[in-house]
Amino acid sequence: MAISISPAHASYLRPCYGHAAALDGALPRILNKPAVVQSKTTDGDPAWRLVATVLLPFAAGYYLSYVFRTINALISGPLATEFGLSAADLGILTAVLFLTFGAVQLPLGAWLDRFGPRRMQTALLSIAAIGAAVFACAHGPLGLILGRALIGLGVAGALMAGLKALVLWFPAERIALANGWLIAFGTLGAVTATAPAEILIALIGWRGLFVLLGVLTAIAALLILRFVPERPALGRGEATASGMSIRTIYQDARFWRLAPLSATTIGSAWALQGLWAGPWLADVEGLQRYDVVMHLLIMAIALSASALILGTAGDRLRKRGISVSATFAFATGIAMLAQLALVLRWPVPAWLPWIPIAGIGAGTVLSYAIVSQLFPNSASGRANGALNLLHIGSAFVVQTGFGVIVQLWPANAGQYPTIAYQTALAINLALQSAALLWFLRPERRAVKTLLGAHPIHGMAGSLGLLPSSVVPYLCARQSWSVRREQARRHAQAWRSIALSAFAVLMMISSSLAMMLSGGSLPGSQTLPESQFAIRDAPE
Repeated sequence: MAISISPAHASYLRPCYGHAAALDGALPRILNKPAVVQSKTTDGDPAWRLVATVLLPFAAGYYLSYVFRTINALISGPLATEFGLSAADLGILTAVLFLTFGAVQLPLGAWLDRFGPRRMQTALLSIAAIGAAVFACAHGPLGLILGRALIGLGVAGALMAGLKALVLWFPAERIALANGWLIAFGTLGAVTATAPAEILIALIGWRGLFVLLGVLTAIAALLILRFVPERPALGRGEATASGMSIRTIYQDARFWRLAPLSATTIGSAWALQGLWAGPWLADVEGLQRYDVVMHLLIMAIALSASALILGTAGDRLRKRGISVSATFAFATGIAMLAQLALVLRWPVPAWLPWIPIAGIGAGTVLSYAIVSQLFPNSASGRANGALNLLHIGSAFVVQTGFGVIVQLWPANAGQYPTIAYQTALAINLALQSAALLWFLRPERRAVKTLLGAHPIHGMAGSLGLLPSSVVPYLCARQSWSVRREQARRHAQAWRSIALSAFAVLMMISSSLAMMLSGGSLPGSQTLPESQFAIRDAPE
């Protein structure tokens, strides 16, 4: 006997297998049913075409962004000598990029969602090319600041546009891998801003280097305009979340659980590698210019490798029941331990602590993956922009504040004492520790409830349906049990992370107690002072 079911009752019987209905945007992506693995996109484009026309052009823009961001660590000495800049002046000059960079992050996310990454990235990179030309032709601090500000505005969308493009054109199951490759390619710019840039500076000077960078930036803008396809008419789930605003994102409590830790650790890594790693190695460690350049090269390689390592580790650990959040907390803890080693002057090689410090700069691979689980795809540009604004803001504050704190100590013939650098880094480390404790704070314990019989059983009987009609509901109960087991494994992982964080906290507390009892930071009198500016190697 055929049974007719009204549309009102059919919704109760739709199979869900324990997952949310495929309304991308209604719930976080982690709750949606996994998509079928495909070798091509929904438009039928092969993978190699996507890499050539989407991934590589945007990776080129992000690569140049990293060169501009980190090059001042290499040219800080020549700039200070030629223009008579102090430590605070260098900090402000370098941080201007982050100031203009962060000023457009919020509207940039909405612009990317509205106009598409192709048009926005082409226009912004053109501005960066103009800024590089202004910086190269500067004859005073004002010209340097103006050029640096235009560069910051021009590279503001380098990462966000690339992430948005990958969401629009790559299949959902490939986005995490594509994000890792995008960031890995981009961070090669930090490698270029070390030994290769040093060779170019020796040949054409720092002004010639910026002219070359301006030309390459203009070429990258033309490549994006020529080869990147126009964005699809409607992104996945775009209609369901088009009304989500930046205010909604910033009001989300889950966002603010992650944001302080992500901003303080990643922003600090960008600020240190972009400027203060060079003066620290020269003044505190007493290294010559060649050795400083080699240390910066090691840091840049570590940054590039970390993008792939963190992305791969996060994906594999998640398959084993360890959340991306736990992986991110562990990675930030390692970076903080390395900073503690610098502050206390532990007897370790000078290059060793800087590897995890530089590596956490690629922690965006994990933090953006966490954010992507909180908001729908159509709001990805705004969500990533909201988080990236905090990254850039933190980098600006650290880069500027570090110079201000260092300058509190009197300089003797242009050199600052070791204690000045230690104090600045210790204050920064204290802020990161507070953010980690906030991230690891326990949530309210959920009240355990038993899943009783659903009214759908009685409804099936009243409608004269067969018992097999309620199978989807039984599958949902089974899926609930699976998810509960996953939550139990996540809780075990969090407990392990909490124990590690407690150990780090105890080490920091004991170190601070030693500092207070001794009246000064350990190691402040063990090394000879040296010139603040990176010195040239003796003939």
